[in-house]
Amino acid sequence: MQNNLIPFLFPIWCLGQNIDNEKKVQAPIEAITVYLVGAEITQAKTVAVDAGRTLITFTGISSHLISKSIQVAVGSEISILSISSKINYLEEKSVTEKVRHLQDSLDHLNALISQIAYERESYLVEKELLKNNSSMGGKEKAVSLTELKAAADFYRTRIKEINIELFRLDKATEGFKKVLDKVTNALGIFSGQENQGVAEVSILLSSPAKADPRIELKYLVADAGWAPSYDLIAEDATKPIELKYKAKVFNNTNVDWNNVKLKLSTSDPSLNASKPNLNTWYLNFENELGNYAYNNEERKVQKTANGFYMDGQAAQELNQVQMQSVTKEGRLYGDNNWAEKTKPSKADLSRVSYEEVQVSELSVEFDIKNTYSIPADAQPYLVEVTNYTLPATFKHYCTPKVEKNAFLLARIAGWEQLDLVEGPANIYFGGTFVGHSYIYTRSLDDTLDLSFGRDKKVMVSRTRIKEFNAKSFSGTNKKETQSFEIVVKNTRKNPITIDIEDQLPISQNSEIIVDAIEISKAKKDEATGKLIWNYTIAPGEQQKIILTYSIRYPKTKQVKSKRYRSISAPKF
Repeated sequence: MQNNLIPFLFPIWCLGQNIDNEKKVQAPIEAITVYLVGAEITQAKTVAVDAGRTLITFTGISSHLISKSIQVAVGSEISILSISSKINYLEEKSVTEKVRHLQDSLDHLNALISQIAYERESYLVEKELLKNNSSMGGKEKAVSLTELKAAADFYRTRIKEINIELFRLDKATEGFKKVLDKVTNALGIFSGQENQGVAEVSILLSSPAKADPRIELKYLVADAGWAPSYDLIAEDATKPIELKYKAKVFNNTNVDWNNVKLKLSTSDPSLNASKPNLNTWYLNFENELGNYAYNNEERKVQKTANGFYMDGQAAQELNQVQMQSVTKEGRLYGDNNWAEKTKPSKADLSRVSYEEVQVSELSVEFDIKNTYSIPADAQPYLVEVTNYTLPATFKHYCTPKVEKNAFLLARIAGWEQLDLVEGPANIYFGGTFVGHSYIYTRSLDDTLDLSFGRDKKVMVSRTRIKEFNAKSFSGTNKKETQSFEIVVKNTRKNPITIDIEDQLPISQNSEIIVDAIEISKAKKDEATGKLIWNYTIAPGEQQKIILTYSIRYPKTKQVKSKRYRSISAPKF
């Protein structure tokens, strides 16, 4: 049996149709394709229909539904006459587990505050009774001093006890009210201050006979997505790197995803069904024209509400159907007229920030092996994507003039085949977390360089050689000589390859002359003055470098022959 896949093109509300039967169904979510921005939901249900026309309404759908993306598939013997969608504000939406927990906490706190209020009221009544009955004996009967003292002690002691209890109850009420305010604010964030309702998709079917078709419904929702996260693990510099590819998936669609099959994609869900066109591809430097240089003669490039760059017409179409905008610096991005008409409250707006990342033009999809539950609370949940074992070439790098530590660098060839997306990485070396890094994939190099942080087992020093540092005068000139000794020692059990970097100053005046007296066979960049030494150092051995240079200039002038850096410091 073949399926008819019919996309939703326009709303038809079935007015005036001859409908023999109406059924409301709640279909489970079978699979979700999560894009970097947005998600495609697949729901399916087997429904018994009679001969004739039947209106099937799928309920409990996210109010973030993008109606123009709806697709329906049924058996070939059954015809689809119309498809429509709407937001039902009257139907009570099932709350999420987090919202239910917050509501229970709210009820419990209110009950505690009420209980304290009742107890406080009883103490106040007792205190008032004591005041009203404080007179003793009346006018005709005298009261002895002993009786008066005993009564005074009783009233004083009891009123003191009551006041202590009232103070305790007031402090408890104050504490509970502070917690109550926090729970109320959290509940407002997660449940929204306005009833967003639930979406419904109605499908009018025509069947020649009784049947039990499996109806599959697909649609896009806004306010969901994923971001990459990596763990880079290396035991030592002689073994391959383990790269754990993970994803942080968020769901802010008002519908929980419970135990569902996930697929992660780098595709752009905003692209329509029209044939794509290739615009002219210009190459330029990123810092001059930015990352996006297109031929804008045909259509002006625009940024869509979900953060993608696309041609102007397509961007306008997408912005008109977005159910929710992305906020940036307090401003709405998207169709301004739509935003003005809907006037979403602060709780309606996405609490997830977005950034621009580079992805390959060839889209990639990752089928996630395990099922996951992602609550609709806009929080990131970690999903395991895949693991790679990567052969890497390790080398060390140090700039002792700036940092007296050597850094371990791993170079990975053929990384383009890994389908990586730019994102942060946690770095582990030798069983220890060494810091955070970031994987950039926009480089044209075929080798990916990853920093594994400082290597304390490679010791670096740069000291001034005093006997060679001097100032002298010759005629009208002044000469300053600077000399340094750089020592790199390998305390590891294996040999290391290391690049050591230093520099010579570059003169920008013909009266200032820099002479390189000793650079220990360094590779010198004449334009920048950069010096690079490359050594392989055996275990337990060290390498010494002597760097000596002089600066000559007129003795009547001053030259800043030392470099300084700026840093914040307290001032008292």
